[in-house]
Amino acid sequence: MRIHAVQFDIAWENPPANHAKVQALTRDLPAGGLIILPEMFATGFSFNVSGAAQDFPRTLARDRQCHVIAGLVSADGKRNEAVVLDPTGREIARYCKLHPFHIAGEPYTPGATPVVCPVGDFRVAPFICFDLRFPEEFRKVSADVFVVIANWPRQREEHWLTLLKARAIENQAYVVGVNRIGADPQNRYGGRSQIISPRGEVMADAGTAECVLSGEIALEPLLAYRREFPVG
Repeated sequence: MRIHAVQFDIAWENPPANHAKVQALTRDLPAGGLIILPEMFATGFSFNVSGAAQDFPRTLARDRQCHVIAGLVSADGKRNEAVVLDPTGREIARYCKLHPFHIAGEPYTPGATPVVCPVGDFRVAPFICFDLRFPEEFRKVSADVFVVIANWPRQREEHWLTLLKARAIENQAYVVGVNRIGADPQNRYGGRSQIISPRGEVMADAGTAECVLSGEIALEPLLAYRREFPVG
């Protein structure tokens, strides 16, 4: 499966600008892959939003003929979520962030349980930003790919990189971390979106530039590694 992690500078509380940016960055992607957008991709990590971008990810999935995972705020404005869509734009899963970032006063209602859903041949589990610090949540689901979408500040970049790799190693699964770049009124963001193998090897790193980080993952090497080194 082809992964497309969209790393970009999110315009603060400006959904039309962010929709246009995502459209431009993904315009030439081939059909059939998985496009992943960061946490709250349409607004940035704002507490002054109300259900922005509910329709845009569906349109993106249909137009690009890809699965899409996108971070957004629920239609009622109460939850920080990740929606998973198939290439027809049909919603196949919706995950609510289990651990709001209480340190910054994130007001959204926490979710109750992780979610896992089929994307092609893979079992995929989405998580959101601060969730990455809670390994017990990842262990609750049997997944082949963990997707972590984020607005992860640059000053804690080493935590981001270390924890992504740890989640891959301890779960023997692919991990895709999709972060933003740029700045908002509270923080600066350094990107470093990554695709990590079940062995904990960094397969691709977006660095600090605005880009689409693309990479190929395969199910059989994952299953072979689990047979070779069965620690689960």
